[in-house]
Amino acid sequence: MVFVELVSEYVTAFIAAVGYPGIFVLMALESMITPLPSELVMPFAGFLVSTNALDFWLVAFVGALGSLAGSLISYYAGMKLGRPFVLRFGKFLLLDESHLALAEKWFKSHGKKTIFIGRLIPAVRHVISIPAGLGKMNVLEFSVFTFAGAFVWCSFLAYVGVVLEENWQVILRYTTAIDVIVVAAAVVAAGFFVFSHMKHGRKK
Repeated sequence: MVFVELVSEYVTAFIAAVGYPGIFVLMALESMITPLPSELVMPFAGFLVSTNALDFWLVAFVGALGSLAGSLISYYAGMKLGRPFVLRFGKFLLLDESHLALAEKWFKSHGKKTIFIGRLIPAVRHVISIPAGLGKMNVLEFSVFTFAGAFVWCSFLAYVGVVLEENWQVILRYTTAIDVIVVAAAVVAAGFFVFSHMKHGRKK
């Protein structure tokens, strides 16, 4: 908890001083294998939105763009350097091999849609880009799904910050519950989309 509080101080000071570029840089780091949770970045940005210092949609867009930038770095690391290199040096950034194994399993089982949903899943969202790179997924498709998933996540966290205002740090107490709710909502939405698509196909 002391670590989180310390990081929180630096994160808030950086965003308050730099604004949108600060959000971009921090979310890029968050999307790589660095121990910087998005729950420290986007809710505070949402708080600044509530004070009219920042614009909500621009905050969400810049956050998603930063996530995409960091994810592309991890993607190319997986593609060019391979799994052994990532694991060897990732441990210095608290990359757990079990997390990477889980991400690889998800990617192999669910394919492209994993990139979108993976952005919403704890322990997976930070490393899902690596198996995509290892599997040489089409970079354009990877970018589209990554940005879409990151935009949903960033918008949600920023909105929570807007609602909580100066109490934005409360979200840190409920990150696990929030992860479960968001994942469940994403799965239900995906299921509804597939069902509607199949039903429309049968009518044709």
